[in-house]
Amino acid sequence: MVPVIYKDQTLATPLRLDMLVEKKVIVENKATTTYNSIFEAQARTYLRLLNLKLALVINFGEKYVKSGIHRVVNGLEE
Repeated sequence: MVPVIYKDQTLATPLRLDMLVEKKVIVENKATTTYNSIFEAQARTYLRLLNLKLALVINFGEKYVKSGIHRVVNGLEE
């Protein structure tokens, strides 16, 4: 669960992560035939809220899983 804080108030409904590995890397799992850049925006939002640096968006809807792995960073040079 990721709390969402706006103007020093916590919103009632927190966001839900798919996976958080070692409190360092967010993993967002998708299963769509068409990849959408909104998935990366979602991961970037989680990174900012949790003050983390790295997320992976994995789309299992691709023909090969290795083609569906997208790296998302927060505050790092790409």
